[in-house]
Amino acid sequence: MAEAASQDLLLAAAFVSDAQYNRNIPFKTSPEAVRLYYLYNHWTMRTATYFFIFLNLSLAVFEEPAVYPLPFLVTSLAEVVCLLVFFGRLTHFARVTPRNVFWKDTKNICIMVAILLSLTDLAIYGVLRIYNVRGIRWSRIVRPIFLINFAESRQIRRAFRSIRNTLPEITYVFLLFMFSLLMFSLMALKLFGERNLQTAEGLPYFRNYLEIVFDLYVLVTTANSPDVMMPAFDLSSWYALFFIAFVIVNTYIFMSLFLAVVYNNYKKHLKNEIRALAYMKRRKMVEAFNLLKEEEGGQFVVREARWKQLVKLVAPEISNSHRELLLRISDDEQKGFIDKKAFVQLADLLNIQVVTLKIRSHPLGQWMPRVYRSAVSQFLRSMVRHRGFVWTYDVIILINAIFIALDEETPYVSYAEWVFLTLYVLEILLKVYTYEPRAFFGRNQFWNWFDTLIIFAALTATVLNATLKSTTKYNSQQVLDIVFILRVLRLIRIVDSIQRFRVIMNTLINIVPTMLTFGGLTLVVYCVFAIIGMELFQGKIQFFPANSNAPHALECGNPALKDSLFARGKYCKNNFNNFASSFIVLMELTAVNQWHVFANGFANVTAQPAKLYFIAFHIVMVIIIVNIFVSFILEAFFVEYSLEKSEVETAIEQKIQELGMGVQEDELQDEQLLENMESAEHDLEGEGGTKPQAKGLMFKIASKRYRTVDALLQRMFEAEIPLEDEGPSLEELFSLSPAAAAPGSLTSERAA
Repeated sequence: MAEAASQDLLLAAAFVSDAQYNRNIPFKTSPEAVRLYYLYNHWTMRTATYFFIFLNLSLAVFEEPAVYPLPFLVTSLAEVVCLLVFFGRLTHFARVTPRNVFWKDTKNICIMVAILLSLTDLAIYGVLRIYNVRGIRWSRIVRPIFLINFAESRQIRRAFRSIRNTLPEITYVFLLFMFSLLMFSLMALKLFGERNLQTAEGLPYFRNYLEIVFDLYVLVTTANSPDVMMPAFDLSSWYALFFIAFVIVNTYIFMSLFLAVVYNNYKKHLKNEIRALAYMKRRKMVEAFNLLKEEEGGQFVVREARWKQLVKLVAPEISNSHRELLLRISDDEQKGFIDKKAFVQLADLLNIQVVTLKIRSHPLGQWMPRVYRSAVSQFLRSMVRHRGFVWTYDVIILINAIFIALDEETPYVSYAEWVFLTLYVLEILLKVYTYEPRAFFGRNQFWNWFDTLIIFAALTATVLNATLKSTTKYNSQQVLDIVFILRVLRLIRIVDSIQRFRVIMNTLINIVPTMLTFGGLTLVVYCVFAIIGMELFQGKIQFFPANSNAPHALECGNPALKDSLFARGKYCKNNFNNFASSFIVLMELTAVNQWHVFANGFANVTAQPAKLYFIAFHIVMVIIIVNIFVSFILEAFFVEYSLEKSEVETAIEQKIQELGMGVQEDELQDEQLLENMESAEHDLEGEGGTKPQAKGLMFKIASKRYRTVDALLQRMFEAEIPLEDEGPSLEELFSLSPAAAAPGSLTSERAA
């Protein structure tokens, strides 16, 4: 009986953990499978998987064409090790999931095919090297599949699903845009084709239809404006009307329409997915409740002792006091049990970052109490706490900004830097003297850490530079660069002094995890296009130092670039000769400016159809992914910013703040919460504060942050899901697509 209860507890903890982190992995419920599932989700296993995924991707840096060349044997052995790890991870996954589910999952099939293709290509390439035959590592293009398809990368898969679901609507807009582009190109051919005009480079102007289509497509991105218009504009000012009309229709209307369609469809599909996740989480919490429930007074409940055991298993890192706080929220009336409605909210409780604040007296108050509590000391501390102290240093920062812009060689400016450094160090020392040091440098005190690190790093670099200057008569340029950067970074401190600035900055910090999702998506696209680019353009363009006497050095090593904008712009270092250079070129193409110069340059050294590579990258990266990225950031920012702005909070957060608990850790007996309630408005000052406590403990919400991206996104749509609505069963959710996982209301919305 005890063993069965222990197994039920372990299984329930697995369900709660899945609900907390929004994992939707169907797993076997046998004791052995559950233990394997715990191991599968352990942070060390996930970290190792990510390490080998990125190691596998980074091999392109060391393989031909290499940034840092390594022998083929070394890179091939590293790749084999990565593939073995992937196969082991996949085998582990197969052990915990039902067989029929495993073989129906497309992700698993993709990983197996990618492993097989990689091994086959590696073997073929190795044999060809033995016989000195040049081969192509065509399987490198499938390496991003491992980043996408492992269970840990569900956020990236969701982004790809958003693209896939949005493509049909984008396609219609894109076809209409292409029709407009082709129509304007045809008009341009008829208007300018027979007028014998020439470009600034002396080339025929608008005489080839395909060239016109490409030039006008570039004009949509504004990269060649106004250059593409000037020959016609020089002939007659009236021709400017043609280009103005083209820009209004295609740049402003169609590109805005792209963003509108992407944003609307992205939000609709995201809503469906997040709602499905919310139902999945609720169902898993119900499954956990059913495993632990006991009957009490005609209703099913979970006993307090059982609940504590569960929370210890799911979140072993939280303290006894934190756990007691969660219990008080779940069992508000202290009945000794938790009902179903309160139990289902446990995953949300665990996803809210609760900061434990120990109220301690200042060490100086213990070491030299008479001095620290003297009238002079109290006046000094009250002065530091006053708002005027902050305003004074804001003014000092602004004055410092003026001096930074002045000439460093002027003696007074150089001496002033030491004055500013002294003032900043004095500020840090006064704050540490006033506020309890462990609270001042707490884990969540970002700006205090930033301030201190920047000031002391600048002090160290300035002293080092002055020492080098006085002893060796030589200024280290590297040290000077560090000093200048640190001086400028000090100006960021002003952000923390202005409330609205601080709100915006905190909002941006909070949505960083959502940005990282699209960072992974961008990495996948960059890897694919970089590998294709290296195979197409490797060695076609070379970079030579300015004083090089090599043949065709001014033409980037290729006479086909003679008198081209690419060569005249000295873009020779922008090439696809290795993985790092390819990434830099793709980053420049994403920024759009001058991308047509790159396209024409690489087309000149290969063939004109090479422009299709650059057009394809622009469509995939700039038109689709960047617009979806903007939509994603907009939605996440609206949610976070509106929460900060209107202080809207969930019922759980409100409950924690209403309690505003102070807990005495050393008086906590039998894990019972003491009835020593404190005001929610409290100081961390310790000595000199309004409510000094020697060993007190306070709780507060960590600036409305969430432990997972899903938890943040769920806030967008949680009001549409009643708490009592449990949604479909787990089996139904696993068998349906995310868009079909929600019940009737969702279906009617899709139909609309």
